[in-house]
Amino acid sequence: MTTHAVATIVKPLPPHLFIRRETGAEMRWEAMAGQGYHTPVDRFFVRNHTATPLLDPSTWRLRLHGDGLRRPLTLTYGQLLAMPPATIDAAVECAGNGRRFYGTQQHQPVEGTAWGLGAIGVARWRGVPLRHLLQLAGLREDAVDVVAEGLDAPFEDHGHVRRPLPVSKALADVLVAYEMNGRPLPPDHGFPARLVVPGWAGTASIKWLGDIEVSTRPVATPWTTAFYRDVSVQPVKSAFELPWEATFVRGRPYILHGRSWSGAGRIVEVEVSFDGGASWRAAEHHGRRLARAWLPWHIGWSPRETGDHVLLARATDEHGAVQPLLAPWHPQGYHFDAVVQHPIRVTAG
Repeated sequence: MTTHAVATIVKPLPPHLFIRRETGAEMRWEAMAGQGYHTPVDRFFVRNHTATPLLDPSTWRLRLHGDGLRRPLTLTYGQLLAMPPATIDAAVECAGNGRRFYGTQQHQPVEGTAWGLGAIGVARWRGVPLRHLLQLAGLREDAVDVVAEGLDAPFEDHGHVRRPLPVSKALADVLVAYEMNGRPLPPDHGFPARLVVPGWAGTASIKWLGDIEVSTRPVATPWTTAFYRDVSVQPVKSAFELPWEATFVRGRPYILHGRSWSGAGRIVEVEVSFDGGASWRAAEHHGRRLARAWLPWHIGWSPRETGDHVLLARATDEHGAVQPLLAPWHPQGYHFDAVVQHPIRVTAG
């Protein structure tokens, strides 16, 4: 395998599209305004444990092995591309998306990258269903865990990023993706191939995929013990397509746009409050209602009072999960799902 070390992130990160977050880059939500359903690659967030590797597809191999398979399998990039494809629209979201609000909003600061709400993106992914590869390799009936491993540099003394999935999830809807929004995966997003695990925290969607081990016993890795403990399905969240501390003029009519999502199912209702939660209005939505992606919505508003205010948006998914006003505290800052207080200012003009 030919690989080259590069800067932490390869693609340009202009400040009007991104906020740099240590080894990652958070999308600015105002950058999604008018962009359609999918997140363009040039503004899709990046979360790296180390640095983006540049891999040579001519020498890249995907190895499937373990005691949960009857026939170990090694695939080339060309062989992967020649298999029957599948396409899904799915969100990838960092488990720590919204982490900074534990401190700024709930006064319960936690360690870790201080993501706002921009560590999420929705893309159209094309690739091969993982279940097809597992069937080719002779998946055993007593297989329990599927452990994917990335080809980026080892993280500290924990080795390569690797995260187990239960076989039931691996067989359900997981994709070994090689395209993103109609083009080959960019380096920062997993070229030549990556997992896309719909609905689950982004750490499961291993980038730069190189190894899949299938085990007949439960597997623990640092990415289930030291990090991302008790993290799997993403909760319900909402965001406005607005700059932080956006300015409005009193008396003018506005159409505000936003998006809501849930890892567990479709969004069925979005409500917006302009008075700090004293009253709520239903937002309109005519976009696609995909179970593992997001729902675009909009609402009209004409501000009446000058000064500093907060906008609130809360969503409900098809299982009845509603965003709370207070998120349960997590020691590593994961799964912040409370209604976010988006600050704005209204001027007299």
